[in-house]
Amino acid sequence: MSSENTTDPVTDAESLADPPASAVDQTTTVTGETIIESESLDVWYGETQALQDVTFAIPERQVTALIGPSGCGKSTFLRSVNRMNDQIDSCRIEGDLRFRGKNIYDDDVDPVALRRTIGMVFQEPNPFPKSIYDNVAYGLRVQGKADDVDVDAKVEESLRRAALWDEVNDQLDSSGLALSGGQQQRLCIARAIAPDPEVILMDEPASALDPVATSKIEDLIEDLAQDYTVVIVTHNMQQAARISDKTAVFLTGGELVEFDDTGKIFENPEHQRVEDYITGKFG
Repeated sequence: MSSENTTDPVTDAESLADPPASAVDQTTTVTGETIIESESLDVWYGETQALQDVTFAIPERQVTALIGPSGCGKSTFLRSVNRMNDQIDSCRIEGDLRFRGKNIYDDDVDPVALRRTIGMVFQEPNPFPKSIYDNVAYGLRVQGKADDVDVDAKVEESLRRAALWDEVNDQLDSSGLALSGGQQQRLCIARAIAPDPEVILMDEPASALDPVATSKIEDLIEDLAQDYTVVIVTHNMQQAARISDKTAVFLTGGELVEFDDTGKIFENPEHQRVEDYITGKFG
């Protein structure tokens, strides 16, 4: 991430207007104000189509889970939301993907600045080879915010929000790489939230963790949704049922088959293919 670009992800006040509701799938009832909205989104890697005609709206300050079998496009959608697919030469995107009504693929949107507003936590914990303190302060410094905020206070606040402060407050100068896997993942979450993003994307953040660490991550996600929009990719359907407000079900070929309240998806899905997937008949 460049430290020189300090432009905002949205370029004018008009872009902050509430997004239209017309792109919401007719089968979807969105209970929160829409913050991310895709309309007829298609994504290709070379000649392979990874997403096809994806249309749905993600509500603000809720947890939205993306579930489905491997290779169905869940992570592709997530990476499209903060334009990480820009780094793949063979990737081609068509359709609209909007953040607060602004198409994030418009020419006047700076992808580096966008990622400051839409943070990401990856499947494998990836702390920097720096101290715990410097890991959390990194985003503030890179974005030029270190002179505008109390960095010490912000580091503590972020570690507290990531449920890690009590475990590491006496070792902030120690390497983040020395922490356990679960602690490293919470450190990465603290690093992601320190610059105050609006959205946190999580790509299977607990898949490499033991059950105890996974439970802490799940509790943390529920807490974070009070102030952030969380979009999580997970292969663990029980996890999606436990922590998410909305669930999107992607199936083979990059098709979004159903998106609705999580309770309805798991208890009374509209599509037989979704029921078959949830009950383990395929996938």
